[in-house]
Parts: sequence; structure tokens; C-alpha cells
Amino acid sequence: MLTTNGRSQLLIALASTLILPFGLTGCTRTPAQASAPSPSLDQEQRQALEAARQQLDLIPPPSKTRYMAVRSLTSWENPYLTVQGGMVTLHVLLADANTSQLGQGGLLRPIGARRRNLDVRLSDLPTALNAIPSGAWPYGRVVAVEEAHETPVSARAQVRRNMESVIKTLGDLGVVVYEWNDSGRGL
Repeated sequence: MLTTNGRSQLLIALASTLILPFGLTGCTRTPAQASAPSPSLDQEQRQALEAARQQLDLIPPPSKTRYMAVRSLTSWENPYLTVQGGMVTLHVLLADANTSQLGQGGLLRPIGARRRNLDVRLSDLPTALNAIPSGAWPYGRVVAVEEAHETPVSARAQVRRNMESVIKTLGDLGVVVYEWNDSGRGL
């Protein structure tokens, strides 16, 4: 017959041998399993992509309730991309260094002074996203993506291919894509 102390030790031993392995392996996923970069990339591009992914993993996951409530790109606070025929324009709203609410968005602290627009080659997109300060991601790891406006008919196919390439790159980086359409709302 087991004593109370002996029973509790036996229960703990059983729990650790039966439950603990399932708890450790049930919901784990390595970054390589999450989204492996495409095999068509050369070794240098894969290394840059993996380094950027590791840095972007430090940014918290996206808050869907926050970014789904945004109705125009002018009020979007996270980075967003405008995809064009030969490049991508990265729009970043830097965090306000002054944490006080006094004068925020006014004459002395305009929002436009914190906005940066950078033209980037498609191949340099992971490096450019990696360089964005963590304070510029208030919604988490999500990027709005739009096609360039007033694209000539002859360039639309190239813009669409670039759009698909950008979406794939963002997926490889673990960044959620919020595709913006012409009506001013996300899809």
C-alpha cells in the first residue's frame, strides 16, 4: 500500500512522463517550418532573408482589431508599400519622440514631419523592412500593400508581378500583408 507521499510522487511521475512530452511538442514550430524561403533564391539572398526574418520576429504579432479599423492610408501608422513597375515605395511613419499628448499633430508637432518615403528595389525589401525602428510598428508585424495609382496599361502586368513578389517576400519574412485596393479599404 502506498502512502500519501508515495501516491503523490507516483502521480507526478506519471504526469511528467505522459503529459509533459505532449505539452512540449504539441504546438511548437521552428521558423524554418513556418515558411521556408523559395529554393530559387541564391545563398546570399536566403541568408539576408533569414536574418531579416529573425529581426522582424522581435516585433509583436499584428493586432487585427487595430489595423482593420483604419479606413485610409493617410491614417495608417504602420509601414506600407506602394508597388510600382520597377521599384517599391516604402512609407514609414516614425514614432513621436515626445510622449506627451500636448500639441500632438498640431503646428509644432506635425505628423507629416515624421513620415518618410523611400524608393526600394524589390531585392532590397527585406533589408529595408529590417531597418525600420520597432516604434514604427504600432499595429504589430503587418504591412499594408497597394498598387501604384494611374499605372499605364502597358505597365500593369509588371506591377501585378511585382505585387505578387512583394506579397511572397513579406510572407517569407513572417509579415502579415493587408492588401489595400483602389476604393481605399483593405481587402
